[in-house]
Amino acid sequence: MIRTPLRPLARILPARDTGENPDVIERENIRQRHEDMRDKARARAESRLFFMAVVFLGLFVTVGARMALLAVSEPMEPRAATSGSSITTQRADIVDRKGRILATNLETHSLYAQPQAMIDKERVAQELVAIFPDLDEDRLVRDFTGKRKFLWVKKKISPEQRQAVHDIGDPGLLFGPREMRLYPNGRLAAHVMGGASFGKEDVHAAEVIGVAGVESYFDDVLRDPANGGKALTLSLDLTVQDATERVLYGGMKLLNAKGAAAVLMDVHTGEILALASLPDFDPNDRPRPPTEGNPSDSPLFNRAVQGLYELGSTFKIFTAAQAMELGLASPSTLIKTAGPLRWGKFKIRDFHNYGPQLTLTKVIVKSSNIGTARMAQVIGAKRQQDFLRDLGFFDPTPVEIVEAKGAQPLLPKNWSELSAMTVSYGHGLSSSPLHLAAGYAAVANGGKRVIPTLLKRDTPQEGPRVMSEASSREARQMLRKVVTEGTASFGEVPGYAVGGKTGTADKPKERGGGYYEDKVIATFASIFPAHDPKYVLIVTLDEPVETSGAKPRRTAGWTAVPVAAEMIGRVAPLLGLRPEVEPGRLADITLTSN
Repeated sequence: MIRTPLRPLARILPARDTGENPDVIERENIRQRHEDMRDKARARAESRLFFMAVVFLGLFVTVGARMALLAVSEPMEPRAATSGSSITTQRADIVDRKGRILATNLETHSLYAQPQAMIDKERVAQELVAIFPDLDEDRLVRDFTGKRKFLWVKKKISPEQRQAVHDIGDPGLLFGPREMRLYPNGRLAAHVMGGASFGKEDVHAAEVIGVAGVESYFDDVLRDPANGGKALTLSLDLTVQDATERVLYGGMKLLNAKGAAAVLMDVHTGEILALASLPDFDPNDRPRPPTEGNPSDSPLFNRAVQGLYELGSTFKIFTAAQAMELGLASPSTLIKTAGPLRWGKFKIRDFHNYGPQLTLTKVIVKSSNIGTARMAQVIGAKRQQDFLRDLGFFDPTPVEIVEAKGAQPLLPKNWSELSAMTVSYGHGLSSSPLHLAAGYAAVANGGKRVIPTLLKRDTPQEGPRVMSEASSREARQMLRKVVTEGTASFGEVPGYAVGGKTGTADKPKERGGGYYEDKVIATFASIFPAHDPKYVLIVTLDEPVETSGAKPRRTAGWTAVPVAAEMIGRVAPLLGLRPEVEPGRLADITLTSN
């Protein structure tokens, strides 16, 4: 660095020659130097201040932006899901065999609260209860005034409710988008659908998962993105299901029954066209499972699939069919029916005295317990078990709803000769109406076992043969005569030849063993048209009683049969079956000539 001298000779010497004071030049140089130093210091200070201002401004903008982002973002409820896990919101529709919607998704909103952002918490709680009467105002106030920073108010709300909450005008109430499962037909086919609920969820989305019925059974398929949202097509026919439920409900109320069930199935494909259980529920608002009492009293209980009942005399046709298949009897074989039939200390009686003997056909038509038991003695317990196992009565039905796997038929612990005799007429073995439908389908379709299914199929099942076509044909003729000549006379439907078998079984007591004297399970197992069966219909009533006469009547002929007949008359045209009307006799015409 070169410092400029304060008294430069180049200026001092000329100044002396002119008589000027050299000190003035020195002072001027000192002043100029100080000003230069001051200017440099100011510039240095200004540059430092500018740099610091830029730094502070950047920090302020960063913090402000972060605060703004947090202010407008929506908080997520803490959950136990793995960090980074995604929520799959896609769920495919469920449709009936004709493509009509049974279950679909609906865009809606959830309602949650940030109590720290609320202005008037007590007022908000009061107005929320006015919109959602199921909420507890005191609990809301406690939650809003406590330490919670987030709380769900309602997991799903309607557009009208959303607008009402919006009108409250409190910044602490916020909405989150989500999809909910919608069943547009309400209670229709409720036990088949089952219902859905929310799995993993946050304020931005919720995972819809099946909790019962086909929704649970096909949960992975319905949620699989690889399927591209392709709808699940069921075998149900929506109009047939509706007619079935309406008639069943009317019959249950008219006959003062505690509950009822119906299964309508194609005897060749195993497709279930309708499956009903009453009382039922709305899957859009599925009730909670009961925590006490008898589970079968809950509307969630599927009587058609889960209900295990002694189905009474409907089993007699299996005994007759096996006897014919084994060559032990023919429809005209005479069987002793004089009673009572004694086995040790036990006695088997008939509802009426049918005389000393009946043909096998009449045993079925008259519904003789003694005649059927004698046939079971000839068949033997081992062969009876094998036959019923082939028909599917030893295992839960593999139908595609989760409840079916728990419906394990109740079999005799010791299948003795006495057990074989009682099982032959439907006592001592408990199974579901769906089991019975599958068994009757094998009788109706020519002798091949059928597996019930809720999925649409285009071709008949080629199941293993359990009886010959001849035995099947003769058994069908017996079932037809039960309607035309026997205990199911109320089952005749004009234009549709109906065959079937009644069954009235005393209802076992829940505790202490034994049976009620005035409570029964009444069942009518029917096939139609009887000459060329296409469908099997099972109607079961729990504790029915017909009171139009002088005495209460509980037998299936007075209860389940009329309900089934009305049902067939309603659904047969919907199934495309044309009535066969015999032409009336023409009046005699006399031709004369002029």
